[in-house]
Amino acid sequence: MISSEMREQVENSSLIRAMFEEGRRLAEIHGAENVFDFSLGNPSVEPPVAVKEAILAITKGEDPKSIHGYTNNSGYEEVRAAIASSINEKFNTALTQNNIVMTVGAAGGLNVLFKTLLNPKDEVIVFAPFFGEYRNYVRNYAGELVVVSPNTVDFQPNLEEFKEKITPRTKAVLINSPNNPTGVVYSAETVQKLAEILNTKQKEFNSDIYLISDEPYRELAYDQVKVPYLTKYYASTIVGYSFSKSLSLPGERIGYLVIPDEVADFANVVSAANIATRILGFVNAPSLFQLVVAKCLDAQVDLGAYNRNRETLYNALLSYGYQCIKPQGAFYLFVKSPIEDDVEFCNLAKKKNILIVPGKSFACPGYVRIAYCVAYQTIERALPGFKALLQEVSKK
Repeated sequence: MISSEMREQVENSSLIRAMFEEGRRLAEIHGAENVFDFSLGNPSVEPPVAVKEAILAITKGEDPKSIHGYTNNSGYEEVRAAIASSINEKFNTALTQNNIVMTVGAAGGLNVLFKTLLNPKDEVIVFAPFFGEYRNYVRNYAGELVVVSPNTVDFQPNLEEFKEKITPRTKAVLINSPNNPTGVVYSAETVQKLAEILNTKQKEFNSDIYLISDEPYRELAYDQVKVPYLTKYYASTIVGYSFSKSLSLPGERIGYLVIPDEVADFANVVSAANIATRILGFVNAPSLFQLVVAKCLDAQVDLGAYNRNRETLYNALLSYGYQCIKPQGAFYLFVKSPIEDDVEFCNLAKKKNILIVPGKSFACPGYVRIAYCVAYQTIERALPGFKALLQEVSKK
């Protein structure tokens, strides 16, 4: 018999994944071309050519290194050095290979961090709406997730409520920008104010509070919007990064943590992160793809394809009467549900073979998330259904 905790997890399995599986079922019935699956942030844009070239070069033996053996827990030294150098060039930081820990994607990195930092009952603050799996990642280590209510005006963090929710048990604050599910980029002004609040609260409680920046969408920003690099604003900042979106490699599970020298208890945090990588069963990040991404640090997916999808879907939905702020990054629209029950609205959409995710999954009911990282033709073919759906619910 499975554990009581996992029984609860099974019963409350991710709505995002459930929608994705439902899409596969509907495709078998109606044909894939007649099902419009906007549920999962699974990139449709091909990886850059540089990725394929790097794989071929490495596996053909042009790189003499053994590519399938263990690395040390933090990853190949030359890969970490290359990543540190790339970050320094982009953001004027002063990182070395000792500040980089290679991870099994962003999710693996967050689990390593929480294993490293959390004691039972330690609190991790998040700003709604947020990626729902954060709850599970914190729960894995007996931590407690503290949710700050959404600011539905512009979806910047609600900093007034944030101040009130920091306690002596606050161990970390987890943010995600560009944000899943809203596509909002947290402004430099917001980040500066957040850092000031944290510095004040650290002094008040005589504690260390870590700011964790989950950044799988960093390179997916539009209209020349700048995404602040948080290590420059707050000393105890740790960045979790993934190549899943920037290089369209979600299934390869490759990313890294940035742990600057300025982080509180730096030496122990790095040592513990390496040990956590091992004892959680990751051992090391995938060795082949460590080498691949090191050759592709200046490569990027075709952002123009995502921007075309963004503009087309956003403008069409607004013309029909939907309400949504324009996303500055990532590849999601967070749309206000035309009816109060966002789950019911998603069920109505499903009747038109349109799969979207209720805001309830992101601790922000009354909204729905639409992942536009799909083929352009999917958006074109889905638009009549979105229009008809709004017209139908408006008549009720």
